[in-house]
Amino acid sequence: MLLIAVFLIFPAIWTLYLGLTNWRLTGLAAAEPEFVGADNYLDALNDPAFRTSLMLTLAFVFFSAVVGQSILGFSLAWAFRRLRQGIRTVVETVVLMAWIIPASVIAFLWIALLARRDGTLNALLGTEGTAWLLEYPMQSIIIFNIWNGTAFSMLLFSSALAAVPPSQFETAKMSGAGTLATLRDVVFPNIRGHVLTNTLLITLWTFNVFAPYLITAGGPEGRTEILGIYIYRVALKEGALGEGAALSLIMILINLVVASVYLRLLRERKT
Repeated sequence: MLLIAVFLIFPAIWTLYLGLTNWRLTGLAAAEPEFVGADNYLDALNDPAFRTSLMLTLAFVFFSAVVGQSILGFSLAWAFRRLRQGIRTVVETVVLMAWIIPASVIAFLWIALLARRDGTLNALLGTEGTAWLLEYPMQSIIIFNIWNGTAFSMLLFSSALAAVPPSQFETAKMSGAGTLATLRDVVFPNIRGHVLTNTLLITLWTFNVFAPYLITAGGPEGRTEILGIYIYRVALKEGALGEGAALSLIMILINLVVASVYLRLLRERKT
């Protein structure tokens, strides 16, 4: 309880307090912050930049987490489940490297991959001179996040598939069921709860991710400024700590709404 109070409850209360003030990093408001009530929240909700950032975040989460990481992670887990234990361990270790390598190193690798001059991708495709991060910035960070987070998704789905009784697979095989029928009638009914839980974790993880900043810094012209990057710019680069705290609390509330939807679906499944 003490750890929860120090690292969760107190920061949450402090963020709520900051969001009600005009606290800044520098200037008079840093020395003598004033209480402004709900002004920061109203300003944020009325700011076109915030609404644009929110739309970018929703698109980023949907395509890179709900669609990309979930589908690719499940596909890898399904493909690897029949491999021999030694081979599967080696493959999973290689895939996991994308998840355990520090974000700064990953960012350097992807910048080298997508560079306009001497970039690995341009060399492979014969498209020298293509500035992927300038011409396709949102697509680039979506693919980057899929690559970065699929290993975690694969591990979650591997655990889910391990919970399916082997006897049901044998029964489906003996009855002549194909792969699609097996997935529909055997696998998904057994792992539906796992799928919802896994998707919740992947969604929340992606919603709060900051790593794309290391590649695009929110650019060009704000086209990849998802909420985490937007809050960083407002709170630290522009020094508006009060407004940044208000935005952070709005982000927490969005996370709670998303989590409550998943949890409700999970409860309906159990009942």
